[in-house]
Amino acid sequence: MRPNILWICTDQQRYDTIRALGNEHINTPHIDRLVAEGTAFTHAFCQSPICTPSRASFLTGMYPSSVHGCCNGNDYWAGAAPLVTQLLADGKDYDCGLAGKLHLAGAAGRIEPRGDDGYRVFHWSHDSRDLWPEGHAYADWVRQKGHVLAELREDPARLPPALHQTTWCADMAIDFMNEERSDPWLMSVNMFDPHSPFDPPQEYLDRYDPALLPDPLWGDEDLLAHAKLGPLDGAATIERPRAKEVLAAYYAMIELIDDNVGRMLAALEESGQRENTLVIFTSDHGELAGDHQLVGKGCRFYECLVRVPLVCSWPGMVREGAVSAALVELVDIAPTLLELAGIEAPQRMQGRSLWPLLTGAASEHREYVRCEYYRALNPDAPGREHLQGNYATMIRDRRHKLVCYHDRTAGELFDLEADPGEFDNLWDDPASADLRFGLLQENFAALARAVDIGPRQVTTF
Repeated sequence: MRPNILWICTDQQRYDTIRALGNEHINTPHIDRLVAEGTAFTHAFCQSPICTPSRASFLTGMYPSSVHGCCNGNDYWAGAAPLVTQLLADGKDYDCGLAGKLHLAGAAGRIEPRGDDGYRVFHWSHDSRDLWPEGHAYADWVRQKGHVLAELREDPARLPPALHQTTWCADMAIDFMNEERSDPWLMSVNMFDPHSPFDPPQEYLDRYDPALLPDPLWGDEDLLAHAKLGPLDGAATIERPRAKEVLAAYYAMIELIDDNVGRMLAALEESGQRENTLVIFTSDHGELAGDHQLVGKGCRFYECLVRVPLVCSWPGMVREGAVSAALVELVDIAPTLLELAGIEAPQRMQGRSLWPLLTGAASEHREYVRCEYYRALNPDAPGREHLQGNYATMIRDRRHKLVCYHDRTAGELFDLEADPGEFDNLWDDPASADLRFGLLQENFAALARAVDIGPRQVTTF
């Protein structure tokens, strides 16, 4: 079995950005091809609506709080659980490579320190700016091409697509995939886009007219609701006209990603490796993009922020053309990869393998999904003194979503069948009191069950 694994993870891409899955306003022919040739999940959820906690979670198959990976841009990665790449490299001799972000630690201007991550090849680039005097592989590559990244970034719209960080990530992946080897490989392709500042090359931006794009989900009471729920911690308010401009740029960035997905798929085919390669396309979390009068990410749990794309394709092995509405989590990726490699998942791993869904042996997966936000933007860090460090958790079943803000009496309760836009908050609705209490109980039980109790020991007397 032991397939090669091409794991493409974009940064901040919401679930509703794939044409084949219903968005007629965006062009994604190569991701559409993955959907046609594999299984797409329409209800895949990240475990934190911000980068580092989410990545700590899906790389370990555990919830952020269980692996001490709750803060965005930590000084260092706590290493409280092994990364799936480390397990693959050590257990089955997988040759692992990375291009782009890791973001278990580090941030703008700070090089990310590495631990035992399992990556033999490590082309690190936190983002596309020229903020690192050394150690920034993308800037070094641009320099080798005869340019200076800082100068190109003076007008990002004029940056040639061939010199874009997304293209560089794909180039590094293609080089890695074409290396001669006898063992299977895993390549993590972690481009920075479509993350803010929403600055695609002009030729891609020209393909999207803001006036022709759909309006954001906009409620008259949004700002009042945010005031009750507490600090956004990272997200920001936005005016409606600007929101549509952001959406146009956002879609343009995704189309550039799609073109490079196509290049990587073509490289697999040309090298004869497509039939033995599992391709995963996903993102670490979503983007508000004007919904509820907000842009960015932070301490909110709207569908656009916690639902992400997840498409898996492996010819002849994964069901083709299947669209699954099963509730799944990104923690489920790691145990899936271990199962395919023939490695037993660690007892502490909290994800559940998606393989039964990918083969059609099962149609359901989870009764509910969870998301956590624990002081993710640490207000003790320099430059973040204005933040307050919220604590919040979300639990969502097929129909209802409950969000508990743990330092406030206000919260959120939505009936997603009757109110898919999440405008009618039932938290204080007397008729929904029993529903709220039941979900609060389930949320508390889920928090308790997610505690990592440490090594298990069985003693016989």
